[in-house]
Amino acid sequence: MSIKRILTFSIFSLVLTAALWQCRTGPAARAVQFDPAAVPYPRLSDYAFFRSLNKDGAEPNTGLLPYELITPLFTDYAHKARYVWMPDSVQATVDPEGRLVFPDHTVLIKTFYYPADFRQPEQDWDLVETRLLMKLDGKWDAYTYVWDESDSEAALNLVGDFKQIAWTDEQGSARTVEYAVPNKNQCKSCHNQSKVLLPIGPKVRNINASHTYPDGTTANQVEHWQATGKLAAGDWAAKFAPLADWDDPESGTVARRAIAYLEVNCGHCHHPQGPAYTTGLYLGTDFLDRPAHLGICKSPVAAGKGSGGRQFGIHPGQPDRSILVYRMEANDPGVMMPEIGRAVAHEEGVALVREWIEGLEGGCGK
Repeated sequence: MSIKRILTFSIFSLVLTAALWQCRTGPAARAVQFDPAAVPYPRLSDYAFFRSLNKDGAEPNTGLLPYELITPLFTDYAHKARYVWMPDSVQATVDPEGRLVFPDHTVLIKTFYYPADFRQPEQDWDLVETRLLMKLDGKWDAYTYVWDESDSEAALNLVGDFKQIAWTDEQGSARTVEYAVPNKNQCKSCHNQSKVLLPIGPKVRNINASHTYPDGTTANQVEHWQATGKLAAGDWAAKFAPLADWDDPESGTVARRAIAYLEVNCGHCHHPQGPAYTTGLYLGTDFLDRPAHLGICKSPVAAGKGSGGRQFGIHPGQPDRSILVYRMEANDPGVMMPEIGRAVAHEEGVALVREWIEGLEGGCGK
């Protein structure tokens, strides 16, 4: 996991808390408010997920656990801060595939934000939205809260929204995007396994890495979850090897980093239990030894403008002849992949996938 992301997240955890409590009076902390019969609340601050300010800044409320993914989903270059909250005396377990299975009344909290200048990611944030995934009666549901212009409160939004975002990137160039806040139904299109809404990111292999927490301590996230009682006992960190960090060359080969990127950004749909299962294109580390499922020399199930006139999902050694690259680079809503969740192409992610394809040997016989 890149040091820049770890440091940015740790600082953000403090400032996000301050923003959440600007609309509150008095310094006293209060318990998290989560009444299953009353949620979703109209305002994000109604949950009291975060504690009040003190001289050292602000901290998550008791029981709120920050976490970071080794390879995160790309969303128009937005930065993200993630937390999990679950009631006391319950804990998550791990299924045979290494997915975290959370108890009822768990809430996964993810805030999307943009630093004004990505070269100084620790200051001047524009808070955009906070998404909550709640588990009630064995089923997950998704709710989005959109931040106001003053970044002092976020209100429940079920219909979606568009936000004009501007920032300066790491190279000093001015960037803009029309950021799309998804509506409630669009959340289901990605968080979908066998037609059931489920979390995407929290898997053992995608959190199996060291993380620096707001109090300054550093620990492996899986072991820290167990030490804090949030995760059942088990040798999970040893059993499920860490996913490669797509933007860290030291975390794995180009192939493993590219497949990790595709798994996180595309694999929730392109999976045997995902919405795109009929394509036979399955993008994830479980298919590294099955090149046809990864799209190598695989013709599309349905031709059309989405193929860009190309014959194969991946043409070894030739990214410009590969449908995968064509769709990752496209901005046409009828062509681009992923279909939702981005308005611009991820230049760095595409470059990694291109590098991987360029290094593949062999032909497709046509």
